[in-house]
Formats: sequence, C-alpha cells, structure tokens
Amino acid sequence: MLSKAKTLEGYKLANLDETIGTVKGFYFDDHYWTIRYLVADTGNWLTGRQVLISPYALAAVVKEQHHITINLTKQQIESSPSLSSDKPVSRQFELDYYGYYGLPRYWSSSSMWGAYPYPYLEPDREKWPEANPEEKGWDPHLRSTREVTGYHIQATDGGLGHIEDFIIDEQTWAIRYLIVDTRNWLPGRKILLSPQWIDRVSWSESKVFVNLPRETIKQAPDYTEESLRSRDYETHLHQHYNRPGYWESTAKELAR
Repeated sequence: MLSKAKTLEGYKLANLDETIGTVKGFYFDDHYWTIRYLVADTGNWLTGRQVLISPYALAAVVKEQHHITINLTKQQIESSPSLSSDKPVSRQFELDYYGYYGLPRYWSSSSMWGAYPYPYLEPDREKWPEANPEEKGWDPHLRSTREVTGYHIQATDGGLGHIEDFIIDEQTWAIRYLIVDTRNWLPGRKILLSPQWIDRVSWSESKVFVNLPRETIKQAPDYTEESLRSRDYETHLHQHYNRPGYWESTAKELAR
C-alpha cells in the first residue's frame, strides 16, 4: 500500500490500550531513501525531546481511521534514550536506541533493512543475528521529509520543478516516489520520480539531480490523487522511463 507522507502526518499513534501521540514527520536515510523513524508529536506528555518510532515497532496502518498501531507502551518510550528536539539524530543515539529496544541494526548489512527486506517480517528475536561492533556497514545520513520538501529538481538539461511530497510504501517503508510540482515549467502538472533515478543530491544547494532529460519527463504520465489506486499507472510510468518496477526487485528479494 502506498501513501503520501503528508497524508500520514497527523495519524494517531496508539497501542491497544493508550494513545501515544500523532505522526509529526519522518526521517529517511539518503542511501536507500527508506523511512527510519516516525517523529511523534506527544503533546504535553514528553516535552523538550524528539520521540522517534522505528518502523520495527509499527503493527498496522489503518487508513480508514487515520490510525497507526504500534507495539510500544508509554513506559517504554519514556525510558528510551532521550534526544533533544533541537539536535540531529546521531549514530551514538541510534546505537543506544536499537540497543535499548533490542532491534537489529538496519545499517549492519548491504540490504535495505539489514538482514531482512521488511522491517517486521521476523518476529522471533532469537533468530536475529548478533551485531558485530567491528562490522563496517554503510553510513546512513538521516534527512527530514519536511526539510527536503521544496527541494528543486534538476534534469540533465535544466530545472523542472520542486518536491511537493513523498510517496511511502507502508510494507517496506521505502520512499517509492517523489511528487514533483512543475508549476514553474508545466503549469498545472505533477509528475512522479523514483529515488532510483536520482543521480545525486546537493544538500547544500537544496537540489536533486536526476539523470533524465526534461523532454522525457515532459512526456511522462501525469500524477493525480487517483493514479496509484492500480498498478497500471505505475507500470505505464516505469515503461515510459524504461526502468524496471520496484515490485520486481522486491519479489526477487523475498524469494531468496
């Protein structure tokens, strides 16, 4: 199931017995473009600190009720490693966080979620591999979806718009597409671009460079709110760009 980041913001976070808060935003890594944490707005419950919820702790997204069920209690969250609301997420915080909850480290392998393609497919923690302190994995840099919203998109032959939102896969928590508003180039049109088609990102310039010419993007199918209700639109989109669908690689990974 695919959802916009801005749609999920405001969803209630709760376990079976109590409400934890609401979704305020997301942190994603700039390597796999995958959501690593939901940022929770806890109101007056925990002030002065960021409350982060890993997708490992998410049980279900109930769209009809604008609700996300989590597997954590208030006591667990309150006793978890504290992160000041004005500080970025550091590697030391993540080590403390994953150690506290007893979760496998997503950066300890070359795949998107470490040893697993999904963050919650393996409920038996005894089967999780022991983390090796000497193991050298990739070094993720976490970015806020709110911060990156508004970044300009640069094609191989010029600019074409800015990021309006992100489309998130609720099963893998990967960012599948960037929603690009082309109002300054093609008024009234929005198009989708996959992070897999990104050449590089200039974080200092707030620009995302894609290895596609503007004319190719211009001919891409328009994105509307109804576009992702069927796989047909996505198939057409990937065929237009002559790129394989992400669902093909996901199926291969699950078959291993």
